[in-house]
Amino acid sequence: MNTTTLLLYIGVMAGVTYLIRMLPMLVFRKKIKSRFVKSFLFYVPYAVLGAMTIPAVFSAAGSMGASLTGFVIAVVAALLNGSLTVVALLASFAAYIASWLIPLF
Repeated sequence: MNTTTLLLYIGVMAGVTYLIRMLPMLVFRKKIKSRFVKSFLFYVPYAVLGAMTIPAVFSAAGSMGASLTGFVIAVVAALLNGSLTVVALLASFAAYIASWLIPLF
């Protein structure tokens, strides 16, 4: 990759990042009063995080069995009010152990 292409890529990424951050400020100049719009904007970060995370969860361990085991352990630990660190460590450990026990699944 040459320098011109690299600088072009960086410029496009900077422009897109700037637009994403500035567009809401331009569109929503006044305080949002609609309950529907407020509730929609409240849940958008959670939906985007889930959409980015869930596909990666099922491909991270290398096998579906290990990934599913880690996912189930994470859900159970989260439902039992485990902290984020505890949930992540338990899920990672469970997926690691399951990858040794269920290598072909």
